[in-house]
Amino acid sequence: MSEDTAPDGGETLEVLQITVKISEHEQTAPDGGEPLEHEHAAPDGGVTLELLQNIAHRLRIHAITATESSKSGHPTSCSSIAEILSILFFKILRLNMNEPRDPASDRLVLSKGHAAPILYSAWAEAGLFPVEDLKKLRKIDSDLEGHPTPRLNFIDVGTGSLGQGVAIGAGMAYVGKNFDKSNYRIYVIVGDGESAEGSIWESLHFAAHYKLDNLCVIFDVNRLGQSDPTSLQHEMNIYEDRLKAFGFNAKVVDGHNLKELNEAFNEASNTNDKPTAIIAKTFKGKYFMEIEDAENWHGKPLGSKAEEIIQHLQSLITDKDFKAPKPLSNETITPVPNVDLEKVQLCPPPEYEMGQEIATRLAYGTALAKLAKNNPSVIALDGDTKNSTFSEKLKQEFPERFIECYIAEQNLVGVTIGATCRNRTIAFGSSFAAFLTRAFDQFRMGAISQTNANFSGSHCGISIGEDGPSQMGLEDIAMFRTIPGSTIFYPSDAVSCERAVELAAKTKGMCFIRTSRPNTPVIYKKNETFEIGKGKIVRNCKDDLALLIGAGVTLHECLKAAENLRNENISVRVLDPFTVKPLDACLIQTNARECYGNIIVVEDHYQQGGLGEAVLSALAKETDLSVMHLYVTGVPRSGPSAELLDMFGISAQHIQCAVKEIVNCPCAE
Repeated sequence: MSEDTAPDGGETLEVLQITVKISEHEQTAPDGGEPLEHEHAAPDGGVTLELLQNIAHRLRIHAITATESSKSGHPTSCSSIAEILSILFFKILRLNMNEPRDPASDRLVLSKGHAAPILYSAWAEAGLFPVEDLKKLRKIDSDLEGHPTPRLNFIDVGTGSLGQGVAIGAGMAYVGKNFDKSNYRIYVIVGDGESAEGSIWESLHFAAHYKLDNLCVIFDVNRLGQSDPTSLQHEMNIYEDRLKAFGFNAKVVDGHNLKELNEAFNEASNTNDKPTAIIAKTFKGKYFMEIEDAENWHGKPLGSKAEEIIQHLQSLITDKDFKAPKPLSNETITPVPNVDLEKVQLCPPPEYEMGQEIATRLAYGTALAKLAKNNPSVIALDGDTKNSTFSEKLKQEFPERFIECYIAEQNLVGVTIGATCRNRTIAFGSSFAAFLTRAFDQFRMGAISQTNANFSGSHCGISIGEDGPSQMGLEDIAMFRTIPGSTIFYPSDAVSCERAVELAAKTKGMCFIRTSRPNTPVIYKKNETFEIGKGKIVRNCKDDLALLIGAGVTLHECLKAAENLRNENISVRVLDPFTVKPLDACLIQTNARECYGNIIVVEDHYQQGGLGEAVLSALAKETDLSVMHLYVTGVPRSGPSAELLDMFGISAQHIQCAVKEIVNCPCAE
């Protein structure tokens, strides 16, 4: 084929200096109509589209160079968003380059985190760090990881597990519009492959419901997934119809046409009362000869083709010596209020009487309202369970600081994480403990994101009673124990629960507070102090024969068992761990040895991953200690709370028999 002949044998295409194969998509309009006009004029008299196009090609080159250096990565997925990133960084985003996470700046979330190399390239081209550093991509001694993480000072959240970026962005946008009351904007780049995730649509609904017009979601519709074409491929009308149906201002554009992108971003910034979705028709591997729009190139460096493609991209740059302009400053953004996240305390302190029966879930809500009264940055989010978790107590006092996320737990968790970004809020998200398990991936990514978000799971265990097994959180401790850097509070009375909420608000990292449905007696005085990782001995005697460890309702079953055993002249000690993670191993070891090495752990949770296994792990090297573990042994059923505790072997009666077994005393039938 002659270098002046079109790929389809039709009209001659304008060619450049070197002989290359030009993709049939390169100069075609999005609708297959007339070729796109080559546009050189500045979008608004400032940065020209020609310059932005040159930057886009250079970003592609950087992404190729970086992935070739690491011998891994996703250069084709980078190429499809080159023009999007070029116009965002050098025309749209208002940034403080001296402080990339300035709370008074626009935000960009790359939900399709596998395109990290071109995101890094944009920051490098903007001057944040040397372009040469891009060659450190994916190296063990570099923070330029395969997918973005907040190890980098220009990344807010970890992404790469797909389907989560919109929730994060929606949380940021909600805070910006309703709490900061600033005009900074949030941009989220979503891949078309990840738009199959239901969590994306949970978050789109949330954003439209709350009219987050400061949020712009860019869909990179490049047609190809990881192993196959996406289900919709380039059916742009379906994307448009769906997004409009969800309440978005939806606009389809050619994602490689900077004029169309510029018009779309301008429209987004001038749209009121609804978020905008820019649906960009793009091509994976755009401008990569023989690779553009080709299958089986996902997640592969270009290898032997890299040099030829780089030469081609360089030939497309019209000014070989151009310098990228500095991004816009954030001077036009409305200043955000100062936020003090340090001054957090219960006001007033717990006011319960010893022996008063209060559910810890109720104390959780009471504590939220108290903290919110003391600090205006405390907010609560819930998944339509606020009258059961009692987070509604904060809403009753401060309705403007309550966010209803409805029955969409993955979005609830993502929005909570987004709301805490850049230290704007102290956020507590709550639902039933059982329902939070569906958001495990969001929690996992929250740890990677170094979030300080707090969560509460109520209605834990079989003690909830008649609602039955679908409502019973029996896996939640195991889930949160696996989360790096997490803290797990398991309060056993109202006083300790209020203090757990207060401590969580002050604690770095993700916190989980496990609360119970049944009313339980207050066992701590109002002025009792609590610390993370420090348990409490709530009953003891010098001649104790065994150490009982329980939390929540099972601590009270342990206390009942201890009282009954005393009538039989058997003395036992009772320990409240307060936090399951970190666990007070020293307190357990010391007291167990004073009780002849006999330990019985009782928990309203499955065996795997709960309090018992936490104790066993802490004592793994202690060969002189013996542990008996009582737990929920199988899938439970509906029934009264007390009867279920007995049926599944964690009631006071079963604890008494376990004590007698471990100390070699007969247990009456």
